[in-house]
Amino acid sequence: MAIFLTKESKVLVQGMTGGEGMKHTRRMLAAGTDVVGGVNPRKAGRTVDFDDRAVPVFGSVREGMAATGADVTVVFVPPAFAKAAVTEAADAGIGLAVVITEGIPVHDSVAFHAYAATKGTRVIGPNCPGLITPGQSNAGIIPADITKPGRIGLVSKSGTLTYQLMYELRDIGFSTCVGIGGDPVVGTTHIDCLAAFQDDPDTELVVLIGEIGGDAEERAAAYVRDHVTKPVVAYIAGFTAPEGRTMGHAGAIVSGSSGTAQAKKEALEAAGVRVGGTPTETARQVLTRWESERVAAQG
Repeated sequence: MAIFLTKESKVLVQGMTGGEGMKHTRRMLAAGTDVVGGVNPRKAGRTVDFDDRAVPVFGSVREGMAATGADVTVVFVPPAFAKAAVTEAADAGIGLAVVITEGIPVHDSVAFHAYAATKGTRVIGPNCPGLITPGQSNAGIIPADITKPGRIGLVSKSGTLTYQLMYELRDIGFSTCVGIGGDPVVGTTHIDCLAAFQDDPDTELVVLIGEIGGDAEERAAAYVRDHVTKPVVAYIAGFTAPEGRTMGHAGAIVSGSSGTAQAKKEALEAAGVRVGGTPTETARQVLTRWESERVAAQG
């Protein structure tokens, strides 16, 4: 019941000894994540105590992987060092790099995404909350106590809306929730997650959260139409955004009629996706679709 992250995942934290890294490493451990090490060249050889667990610090991702078998890294380093951190992780052959850092220059993101792709490293983010497989593992900053394991998959540009939908649908629960980030350039996309959820036998319904700007949601709609057989329910943030004003995420840029919430809604609905007008209405639509699927399965 998971995509990308399971209880078997072994997690490194690049930037673990910084303030944000320390705080969220403690939260990840409390959620059951197998955090096997931190990475900081200046503090290599030390250990950091997190309640009842001592986590070693390695000088590089490669050293950490060799010593622990880590296959995931979570990046909490400052924006100026993010490109180098992801490049280092990709060079070491890590399978998944979750980049929480916000404020990374777009040209740096373009460069490390392209480089990671040549090395076979999946990147989630940047400027994202990470991902969580409830009851198994949590890589990032998503609260672990607002939902439970279940059969809904969630992919979202917005961290806050990720949390809201997780909470409102907590009675059903989630297989995996992925916050892909709202920057103009991100690694893992809506389509990547849709494909993974489609292939996951324990995900029965998918929630897609988008926002104004760009054409990612229109491309996702085309993918749903052609490749996804499972029910999909969506919400697009930005229906009330005033024209001609920059809103929210760096990727939320609207040009003319392109990238508007209405255009995205129409594309998704044309692909058979139900689109809620508010997050709460979206949650109600999920519940309605969920119940109808249960009745159909029993009948």
